[in-house]
Amino acid sequence: MDYLLNETQKMVVDLTRKIAREKITPAVAAHYDETEEFPWDIMKILADAGLFGVYIPEQYGGLGGGIFELCLVTEELSRACGGISICYAATALGAYPILMSGSEEQKKKYMPDIAAGKKLAAFGLTEPNAGSDAGGIQTTARKEGDHYVINGTKQWITNGGEAEVYTIVAMTDRTKGARGATVFILDKGMPGFEFGKKEKKMGIRASATRELIFNDCKVSADRVLGKEGMGFIIAMRNFDGSRPGVGAQALGIAQGALDDAIAYARQRIQFGKPIISFQAIQHMLADMATQVEAARALIYATARMIDAGVKDIAKESCMSKLFPSDTAMKVTTDAVQIFGGYGYMREYPVEKRMRDAKITQIYEGTNQIQRNVIALQLIKQSAKGQKD
Repeated sequence: MDYLLNETQKMVVDLTRKIAREKITPAVAAHYDETEEFPWDIMKILADAGLFGVYIPEQYGGLGGGIFELCLVTEELSRACGGISICYAATALGAYPILMSGSEEQKKKYMPDIAAGKKLAAFGLTEPNAGSDAGGIQTTARKEGDHYVINGTKQWITNGGEAEVYTIVAMTDRTKGARGATVFILDKGMPGFEFGKKEKKMGIRASATRELIFNDCKVSADRVLGKEGMGFIIAMRNFDGSRPGVGAQALGIAQGALDDAIAYARQRIQFGKPIISFQAIQHMLADMATQVEAARALIYATARMIDAGVKDIAKESCMSKLFPSDTAMKVTTDAVQIFGGYGYMREYPVEKRMRDAKITQIYEGTNQIQRNVIALQLIKQSAKGQKD
């Protein structure tokens, strides 16, 4: 389908695709999956190409695009490797709260280095007892004069330990419930701010996932993002803007699996014919292609809504994460099936894609939570419609 990209967007896609094809080859993706090393060399290539700044305004050193451009880059990188792509995309998750709610001084301090790819970012909300239930946050920030003292632990933080900039949510007044949370900007290396062990994961093994540990971490009041008590509002707005990015990661993984399956089916001979000539395989590929294109249309439409300034996009944002991630799991599973026994072997790329796809149904809100939010929005809209 033609999504009517402008010249800048076409340039972004072409550049990212070229880097993905030339620098993130199947061998490179397999290497990082096996070694679980952080792909700093690829991050430098993306930084030199200016791709970290596609969603950042020009006054802070960016390209001046938005969530849509971020999705385009994430999709193309994920088509090559879902693990490497999330190292890039997770920086936006950590940086977007600053862009969205930061003061001019905070934006000028942090955004140019992030746009240039000199510093990666990360977002810290999840805790051992606070995943889907964000209200269960135990990390506290106690105000003492002109600073705060943070204590607690964040769990499963993407880019943890590798990023230089962290936006984290802590409770400044537990008696106020959701209104008692505040977002802080922290830098790697601050006293009292340390990292746990690097987690060993099923998929996206190139990315780093660690605990953030705060032990009497002293933070000045000028590191508060927005205002005290706005933590959950900022976090939810951040997720509304970032879910299409997760959808784009899932989309890229699914598209890569479809590409692999078509290429393999054309050259795999059984019963004297390429298996792509069999109707059973054709129907599988047709379904896979339709699901991928539907996911792309949903993501692109939602990203454009966000960039256009549409405010109430929780339903569409959740849909743009839910459907593509379910699609990625379905398409990668079918790709493995088309490959047959070879698909189960690590020598071929589709088993990795299947492992990478799974996390997209889990992080930034499980797909069950996405369905809850979508249903709640439908109920609200229905009630409003009846009143009108």
